Amino acid sequence: MDYDRYLAIVAREADTDREGAERATRAVVVTLAHRAHEGPLANVTKHVPEPMKAWFSPKHPRETFDATEFVRRVAEREEVDAAEAARHARAVFHGLSRAVPADVLDDLVAELPKDYDSLLGPARRPPPPWPFEEFLSRVADRADVDLETAKRISRTVLELLGERLAGGEVRDLRHELPPELGEPLQRGDEATGGLATKMSLEDFLQRIADREGVSLDVARTHARAVLSTVRDAVRPKEFHDIASELPRVYIEELCYP
Repeated sequence: MDYDRYLAIVAREADTDREGAERATRAVVVTLAHRAHEGPLANVTKHVPEPMKAWFSPKHPRETFDATEFVRRVAEREEVDAAEAARHARAVFHGLSRAVPADVLDDLVAELPKDYDSLLGPARRPPPPWPFEEFLSRVADRADVDLETAKRISRTVLELLGERLAGGEVRDLRHELPPELGEPLQRGDEATGGLATKMSLEDFLQRIADREGVSLDVARTHARAVLSTVRDAVRPKEFHDIASELPRVYIEELCYP
């Protein structure tokens, strides 16, 4: 995810402008870097937009503090009150949940005790199957589209994925995703008689472009938004099973936000 898109998400969630979103992000991330271990921080840093990377580098020994102290430190860094700092923290964690693969963010979030839950929101991901609205919200944020468009492109991409995967894997995936997404997966599976249809990444993207009536670049953005959200929404074993049926280039190009 590029920096401008990330800041737009934080600005929307925090009800502020771009500069406010940037200040909030820096305050929250620097505070988080004082709280978390270096390993999880380093892994998250690989996936955030370039301008944010330096803020994730801990410059002091790790400290342990609760959510109230976390908010106090954010408020102090931003020079805002506690209520506004808490709202900004929620917005930044929301943004991180869109910019960083969930299995990477999980290790960082797992270090934070339960009293952080009110700040973390979707950064502490729920078990599958997710609510349909949460799946669509992530797709919409990643593709920079509205929820209705997110629903349409999710169905298009998943129908094609249903054609690309073998029938048994499609059935397993349907159990992990929101029930509302089972129909397009099944439709794709039935179109091929349950047999995996080989297609290159370029062919996969061209079929999306043709069905949506969009350019190849837009199709790539849509496919990445949907498949990176699929990666977030399913258990690691299920994602591993999906990845084993797809060429590696699919995973590298489409399964990261």
